[in-house]
Amino acid sequence: MASLRSLNRTSRNAQAGAIDPMQVDAPPEENDNNEEELYEVDVDSFDLDTYANSYIGLARIYRLMYVADHCPRLRSDALRLAISHVINTMNANLYQVLHHKLQQCHGTVLPDVTGANPVDTGLPVFNAIWVETTTQKSAMKLEKLDGDLKNYKSNSIKESIRRGHNEIGDHYVNCGDLIEATKSYSKARDYCTSSSHVISMCLNIIKVGIYLQNWSHVINYIIKAESTPDYMENSELQTTYSSTLKCMTGLAELAGRKYKSAAQNFLKTNLDYVDSCDVMTPNDIAIYGGLCALATFNRLELQNSVICNNSFKLFLELEPEVRDAIFKFYESKYEVCLTILSRIKPILLLDIYLGSHINQLYSNIRSKAMIQYFCPYDSADLRKMALCFNTPLPDLENELMQLILDGHIKARIDSINKILYAKHPNQRVETFEKAMSMAQQYSRYMHILVLKSQMIKHQLNSKLGKVERLNIIGKTINVDFVKISG
Repeated sequence: MASLRSLNRTSRNAQAGAIDPMQVDAPPEENDNNEEELYEVDVDSFDLDTYANSYIGLARIYRLMYVADHCPRLRSDALRLAISHVINTMNANLYQVLHHKLQQCHGTVLPDVTGANPVDTGLPVFNAIWVETTTQKSAMKLEKLDGDLKNYKSNSIKESIRRGHNEIGDHYVNCGDLIEATKSYSKARDYCTSSSHVISMCLNIIKVGIYLQNWSHVINYIIKAESTPDYMENSELQTTYSSTLKCMTGLAELAGRKYKSAAQNFLKTNLDYVDSCDVMTPNDIAIYGGLCALATFNRLELQNSVICNNSFKLFLELEPEVRDAIFKFYESKYEVCLTILSRIKPILLLDIYLGSHINQLYSNIRSKAMIQYFCPYDSADLRKMALCFNTPLPDLENELMQLILDGHIKARIDSINKILYAKHPNQRVETFEKAMSMAQQYSRYMHILVLKSQMIKHQLNSKLGKVERLNIIGKTINVDFVKISG
């Protein structure tokens, strides 16, 4: 993850300069999500080829780089696979970065492509000739696309100009220059002739923003897309783009740690209209939406929005373990649910967008399970509870103590007998306090009415402003109330 951010930062610095006047917004600034969690994962079995083939373009390469950064066991294989895919693009800079990382991984000098001093390392050969020819081809293609765009502008054909800007943006993405890609996609705005063109332009910029992990930029353009004229009235446009936009919104909310909002957006997607395989797959939507819902929804919301959601059920069928975890949690079989989640945790930690949130989500799910476990009882045996949650007794006591301090559980712990007792509120005291509060409120209203009637009776007019009059009235009422209550 650190390598991806440094790569994007280098790209931003290299492209810093004046903002094009036709650009919709300024180019993305530094990544909003500066929080970076460094961790390593040990996975016993993980099919990298199947995982990589689920994605296309930069999403595939960036995900493989994330796996390489966080899984030492798969680092070499992930980098090799990423190199095999990057040579199908024109991203010469990323090709060199991947080779340098592979060289650091093995601690050896890669053999030269010329064949001089050959060393059989079994590693991909760094092809300097490919880098040079690819750079030249990239420059030639860009020159050709620029020439075509000039011809389109001279003919004043809006559709051709819009398509020309999009083609240049696609070329920049293929070369890894995401800042220039954003600028080029933005320039297509003035040549959009329909609402679908505007939404497509926004989606292009949103995807580039996701590659850069500039989430504020992503959210801005999601709002622009949903604010497009005719979008809300045109059911066909909503059917085509709504699911994709909800997925992008959910991903941005997930990055901002707004897990409930993220879940609500993922749950509104429709499997038949999701078109975001260059960012996430339907399997990812099932995992993201399922875990966020499990961590934030109450029991009723979980039933109505997830279990009884026929549309999202199709996503959950793609990830049976996430589906089983949700159903076991709803059935109060917390031990089985937590066991399933623990089993899939190492793989989820290798997800580029979910990995840094897994510990927080799992903690929320575990806390919710403890709260719901104790909810029906007046007392609970901590020894049995520890067995249910598969945790040592001292750790369980610490978790429960934190939940009690945070106000999630109203109880007290008997550390000697290892029993958790529910702490029931005194209904008599609460009713008395509520009655006193209402009496004080009515008394205040009566003082206000009496004061107002006396001012009207004596025809008193104040030249003070509204705020000053209210302050004086408030002070008078408070003084009178103190005298009466005293």
